[in-house]
Amino acid sequence: MAPIKDHPQRLALTGEMHARPFPQLSAPSRVAFLAVKLAPGAVAQGELNALLAHYGAPRADAEATHYYGEMGRFTLKWEQHTEFVTYTVIAPAGRSAPFAASDFDAFPDDWLSEIQGERITSALLAVLPKSTVDEEIADHLQDWFVPESLAVAEVLDGAAVVAGDFRIDPAGHLRLALFTDAATGQRRIGRIVQRLCEIETYKAMSMLGFMQAREMATALNDLDGQLSTLMEAMRSGAGTAAEETLHALLDVSVALEALTAETAYRFAATGAYEAIVYERISALREARFMGRQGFGEFMMRRYAPAMRTVKSTETRLQTIAARALRAAELLRTRVDVERSAQNQAILASMDRRADLQLRLQHTVEGLSVVAISYYAVSLVGYLLYPLAEPLGVSKGLLTALVTLPVVLGVWWTLRRLRRKIG
Repeated sequence: MAPIKDHPQRLALTGEMHARPFPQLSAPSRVAFLAVKLAPGAVAQGELNALLAHYGAPRADAEATHYYGEMGRFTLKWEQHTEFVTYTVIAPAGRSAPFAASDFDAFPDDWLSEIQGERITSALLAVLPKSTVDEEIADHLQDWFVPESLAVAEVLDGAAVVAGDFRIDPAGHLRLALFTDAATGQRRIGRIVQRLCEIETYKAMSMLGFMQAREMATALNDLDGQLSTLMEAMRSGAGTAAEETLHALLDVSVALEALTAETAYRFAATGAYEAIVYERISALREARFMGRQGFGEFMMRRYAPAMRTVKSTETRLQTIAARALRAAELLRTRVDVERSAQNQAILASMDRRADLQLRLQHTVEGLSVVAISYYAVSLVGYLLYPLAEPLGVSKGLLTALVTLPVVLGVWWTLRRLRRKIG
């Protein structure tokens, strides 16, 4: 094959498809799972390396987004996601009973206290051999879980029975049980464990959107009420002036845009996390176990309403914002019409003033003819007085004779000058 230049990211893109292998474990085993939402500025790899250093395990790469390896007597699987990191610690089953609080001791207390972040969820998983008698599994479920919220199902065509009640036990963790068939391989068990952890993690992350939707309900109700009041004032035409109403409406629009910007990422992430939850449940290929509800049915009854609340809140926010925008456009049109009417009134007033000024100008021009004629007659009189005696006329008669021609000359001159200027 002739050499060809590879895209700079070809190897990285291909490697990403195999970058996060499933863990491998057998029954019986114990799994401690932790998901942490790191604080801004925290270095996820630094937290990981601190845990590895506690056990004397090799450090992870500074730019790693996943890690899988031995950590003392445990096996650690670590993954970095957009908003959180997950730690999955696998240990052989000890002498303690399943879901003992000591199973979480794989995470040292001093390390937990120094993590720069907050726990999103944590869980203890018990991986046990599947009994041939279903009633024995039912007895364990009765002892370990709250019956009213228990979800249990046979998965992957009988490869295992999974169970959980999605409640936090006295030690602060969720409990998930996995009863595996003897023919189920370690990789398949690992995939089931991974999917159970992902279902819980993405469920918890998506519920952040539900909490934000519930918290913003009061602010959204207030803005909706303000908008309705302003639109009623617009309809009735009473109350404050249109420009004042427009300013109030713009304030409501700004508040709505701020809410939209504040919640856009969380609501979008909630939708993505919800889709992953249902995808992971679908991948388990659930079958009903002893007539009990499965994970999908549990989510339909408890989880789906919360997600619908998020979607309805997002839709309501968009609807109110669109209403505010339409109302602002209508009110802006009304303000423009009012301003146009005001401008027309101002122009009419200016026309009347111009007409008055023109009339006043004509009056002033008439007075100017009289005044200029007065001085012109005087000047002409002074010029003609020496001719009065030779002609045998008096000065008064001479002045009277020149007055009319002078006045006509002044009037004609001013009129011609005005036409040139016009």
